[in-house]
Amino acid sequence: MRFGKIDYLNLLPFEVFIRAYPTPSQFMLCYKKRKSYPARLNKEFLFGYIDAGFVSSITALGKSNFFASKIGIVARKKVLSVICLKEEEGSDYQSATSNALLKVLGLKGRVLIGDRALIEVLKQQKEAREDYIDMGEYWVSRQGLPFVFGRLCVRKDLTFFKKIIQAFKQKSIKIPYYILEEASLKTGVSKKQILEYLKVLSYEIDKKANFGMQRFYRELRILGIKPPKRF
Repeated sequence: MRFGKIDYLNLLPFEVFIRAYPTPSQFMLCYKKRKSYPARLNKEFLFGYIDAGFVSSITALGKSNFFASKIGIVARKKVLSVICLKEEEGSDYQSATSNALLKVLGLKGRVLIGDRALIEVLKQQKEAREDYIDMGEYWVSRQGLPFVFGRLCVRKDLTFFKKIIQAFKQKSIKIPYYILEEASLKTGVSKKQILEYLKVLSYEIDKKANFGMQRFYRELRILGIKPPKRF
């Protein structure tokens, strides 16, 4: 029951859900300890150090030995927390999917993801400038389909995790004030900005989002971009 947690604001609704969900103490102990960024969790998942978690959607390309759920991190227009900085170059060590997306989109610049990207966007908005490209928005403008950045995948204890997945899909999440306060103090993003940010994200990989994901996978195959592997 080892679950890997992406320690970003984009999964705050899942954080609220899982804190209230009746799980064994063993699960919660691991959940609190196993937190990192997507690229690292990809490796921990593929090596079997965690049994489930939100991993980069590229990790599920050509999957054969694990279950890829219909829960993920989905951008239907803007994403705000995955950007390409126009005046710079380079990939983001914390990412796998977004680094590949940069190549698929044919963009030039430096990838930045997660809370660091959101903070940069908010900073530029305050300064009335826009020296970045929102990669979720750019994908949607070109493909007319949502983009799936992360996906909840399971390799062990499938029955247990399927119950969690189903319960999360059916639950309407409201972020308690004290959790918003915690998140705001930790990131420096205001409570209002966090709530506005979460409005641009969704978490169910529905039919349209799945089409978008399959389109991305097709582009990866065309370009010869491989998913993360153990070796």
